[in-house]
Amino acid sequence: MTPEPNGPKKPDEPWLSAEEMIGRLSGVLSPWQRIRGAVALLAGVAGAVFIGSLWATEPGPLPVGTRLAFAGLAVFCLAWAGYGGWLVTRRVPLFAADQVYAGRLALVASTLTMALTVALTVQRGTGVLAAVLLGALFVALAATLTVRAHRTRAALLRRRRELLDQRATGDRTS
Repeated sequence: MTPEPNGPKKPDEPWLSAEEMIGRLSGVLSPWQRIRGAVALLAGVAGAVFIGSLWATEPGPLPVGTRLAFAGLAVFCLAWAGYGGWLVTRRVPLFAADQVYAGRLALVASTLTMALTVALTVQRGTGVLAAVLLGALFVALAATLTVRAHRTRAALLRRRRELLDQRATGDRTS
């Protein structure tokens, strides 16, 4: 007896052909993906405006380190806004590319934030252990989410290839 390709078949559920499955994979973004993109876009723009406003309204010239910190925060905010805008405007299937990009962005942001925080605490001589532990926690979380996103994308693309191969050969058995 051969195993059923998509798990056990429910009595009232018809099997989907490769053509039907590809049609489902090729749909537009779900409402939740659009909401997630809109939230990233709005939060990124709001953060950039807030940071820019704080920076612009400073009464006097700021030290170089503070200007670099403001610039870095503004860049991170604009990166999230760019990600959100990209996600909201996509009209093609993403196959978890959005999760991969978000994971990479989070990994870069958390790594740089940790490095800067640790550098500041070393310079001041207090709180180094807490900065390292907390920063490592955020980096590990971002790395875990990025790896999971890569695995999800690889599985979806592998399944898509299988379905396209089935469609090309006309095979409806798997």
